[in-house]
Amino acid sequence: MAEKIGAKDDDYCSIVQKVILGADTLYNYQKTDSISIVISNNDQIEFDFYSSASSNKELFKFFLKGLDKQPAEWTYKNSAIYYNLLPGNYTFCIFSKDDYEEINFVVKPMHNRYITSSVVLIVLVILSFFLLKYGILPSIRRKVNDWHKDSIAPLLNKYLTPGVKDELSEARKLSNKVTVKYEKATVLFADIQGFTKIVEHLNPETLIDELDRFFIYFDEVVGRLKIEKIKTIGDAYMCAGGLPKKNSTNPVEVVLAALEMQRYMLRSKNIAQRNAREFWELRIGIHTGPLISGVVGSKKLSFDIWGDTVNIASRMESSGVAGKINISGVTYELIKDFFVCEYRGKMPVKYKGETDMYFVKGIAPHLSINNEGILPNDDFLVKLQWIRYNDMEEMVLNQLRNELPSTLKYHSVKHTIDVCTQVEVLGRAEGLNSKELLLVKTAALFHDTGYMINPVKHEVQSVRFAREILPEFDYTKSEIEAISQLIMVTEK
Repeated sequence: MAEKIGAKDDDYCSIVQKVILGADTLYNYQKTDSISIVISNNDQIEFDFYSSASSNKELFKFFLKGLDKQPAEWTYKNSAIYYNLLPGNYTFCIFSKDDYEEINFVVKPMHNRYITSSVVLIVLVILSFFLLKYGILPSIRRKVNDWHKDSIAPLLNKYLTPGVKDELSEARKLSNKVTVKYEKATVLFADIQGFTKIVEHLNPETLIDELDRFFIYFDEVVGRLKIEKIKTIGDAYMCAGGLPKKNSTNPVEVVLAALEMQRYMLRSKNIAQRNAREFWELRIGIHTGPLISGVVGSKKLSFDIWGDTVNIASRMESSGVAGKINISGVTYELIKDFFVCEYRGKMPVKYKGETDMYFVKGIAPHLSINNEGILPNDDFLVKLQWIRYNDMEEMVLNQLRNELPSTLKYHSVKHTIDVCTQVEVLGRAEGLNSKELLLVKTAALFHDTGYMINPVKHEVQSVRFAREILPEFDYTKSEIEAISQLIMVTEK
């Protein structure tokens, strides 16, 4: 962590607006003549700068004394990032068109851990020798197995979601670190703006009550949209869509959750202002990409996620604005057909170069109730349901490949694919609307699934299978009934 040694402010405008260590804003000021900062050499330090007098782009030239020999060329970049610096004294120097500024900082060396690691390794080798020589490993194995049985299993049942518990069902695997990789998940970070100042004016009971009220509402929103809450740390809230059950709709669902969170915070702010009380504002950042999930801890287990996607989502939040939703360019490409977004520029990301950022303004008017951009209408929900259909189609076709009797020659997976294709072609030719076409194609997908159970009156078995699967993909009761009737049309 950074250690602030000294700082003094005056009334002049500053080129550097923020100094950031990781996701923490260390300084956010008008002007500082000489700031001294102490960091470790594994820390990343970032300087954000821009013209406060104009919204137009401005040229800057900067360099780091102690690292660079001379300033780089003039550039429109509005930030500089340094990491893995050698121990020593540094000065960040920046020139604008008509100003110059310096910020000093010191890099400390990390503690040398090689000696400690070597001692631990030697002890482990000696201990292993005695365990093997005197044959006490079987006893230890029995104790470990008993510990898994008596301690780990109850903890799993208490702390983990059903989806995660299924992944950890085999007791013998519990001694290893179980991880799952997801190719497309969407991570949301939410953080309360100015929380440190709010804490200074609220007593602890009121503070906890307010945080609890917000987080309980957030939990309800993410639970309803089938998003996984990961954790809360102080005033920060973290959740992710697309896990533990993988799906393709998670970017849209996470952005919907973010919009609901911001609306709730806005309502709370309006009430607080009417009563002349302190109000809270939320920064939200979202990014979509691959990540790894797993369980950490021994006595107290917790579900967590790791990867560049998590780090970039955190940067989206720290680079955001209170009251707004800041998303990456990757997430934008996946949700742009559902929402109105505003491009806001690029942000440098460690090891990734620069990434685009967008503010989500609301739902696309034609996909919202009364064109207000607030609540999704039926067209929005049907459009989203088509994405769910693609996930469901992949699952059903894989199950047909694995479970259809090999004696069937006509009612094969290829037959189901052909029927689904022809149904869509004929449906569009007949002028079916999007929802009607979705129901007919879904019925075609499930029509032959009964052959996996019993070829005699297979339609009855197909309906039973559809009624079991469709609720998992958010089909309504009326939609499931219509699909069931379509399946039964061919019954003799």
